[in-house]
Amino acid sequence: MQALRLVTVLGSTGSIGVSTLDVIARHPEQFEVYALTARQSVAVMLEQCQQFRPRYAVMLEPEAAAQLRQQLLAQGLPTQVLSGASNLVEVAADAKVDIVMAAIVGAAGLAPTLAAAQQGKQVLLANKEALVMAGGLFMSAVRDANAVLLPIDSEHNAIFQCLPSNAQAQIDKRGFRKILLTASGGPFRDWSAEAMREVTPDQACAHPNWDMGRKISVDSATLMNKGLELIEACWLFDVSAADIEIVVHPQSIVHSMVQYNDGSVLAQLGNPDMRTPIAYGLGWPERIDSGVADLDIVAAGQLDFEAPDEQRFPCLRLAREAVERGGICMAALNAANEVAVEAFLEERISFTAIAEVIEQVLQQTVNAEPVTLNVVQQADSTARLMARDVISGMS
Repeated sequence: MQALRLVTVLGSTGSIGVSTLDVIARHPEQFEVYALTARQSVAVMLEQCQQFRPRYAVMLEPEAAAQLRQQLLAQGLPTQVLSGASNLVEVAADAKVDIVMAAIVGAAGLAPTLAAAQQGKQVLLANKEALVMAGGLFMSAVRDANAVLLPIDSEHNAIFQCLPSNAQAQIDKRGFRKILLTASGGPFRDWSAEAMREVTPDQACAHPNWDMGRKISVDSATLMNKGLELIEACWLFDVSAADIEIVVHPQSIVHSMVQYNDGSVLAQLGNPDMRTPIAYGLGWPERIDSGVADLDIVAAGQLDFEAPDEQRFPCLRLAREAVERGGICMAALNAANEVAVEAFLEERISFTAIAEVIEQVLQQTVNAEPVTLNVVQQADSTARLMARDVISGMS
């Protein structure tokens, strides 16, 4: 009998984490949950501990950890509750763990995801910021520890599936022409720049195809999500930004494509449900059931494609500029975006001001090489301070 594979889910209460546990629950003969982590969602974490009985539950916020510990003790559940960022790293790097789902949103996911890679885990990467902020360091860690890195973002997972079978997703440049990275276009694809100035947080979070958290939904609406994915793809597949063409595909059925120099274009299609790439990552190199309904290509009907408008969606242009500048500019871009999106969700700035904040931060950023994690984290902190100053000046 094959031994159960132990899984740590970083960010288990978010949309990717919940979907991951849904897939795991379908395969109790293959996977066992070792640790779950969250920032402060006690009620959801309690339910997950009741169902999966992990060895550890880590809450980033100490007060949330205390509440969860009390409730687990009252129910006689065996899960040990830990708190703080250092324990996120510990459960990600634990020697007993086979698979780490890296689903923490934002810069907070960098340290534990990097720790998992350094320990040679099978890393299911849904936290794109780990590569956006510290791509060189992260990919070096993957190579040095012989980790298995499997992209979970639907687009990068699609690209991976369109390449020759290879755990490290290396592209054979002899036959490769370009990557076609698809984007839904978000809820404001046909809106004018003037109309987008009046967008509300609820409107920005109402994605037409995907069920995602609020921060990622806003990123999709500004197309910054696609800009971050552009950076991620450069690191994952060892290509330049010039090798990647972004294509708006409103139906979100073709998840991405790879074009080869013999005229072939390979595409991965499926219903817009994150359980598909999650199941691919968990089961790799085999394929396992995800619970996703079969794609009815006839019912889907027409598939549309168009070029993105970088005038109305300047975040995409800013991401390309950050890639071209290199160094810490990508970390600065990500940090400024996180601060600006938070301010928008709190209704302190307008939707279109998100790009304005990011552009001003990039203009102020003094570039340097991200040679250590400390350099990356300092760049992140500095850019956040700049962004808050810019936002303060807008009010």
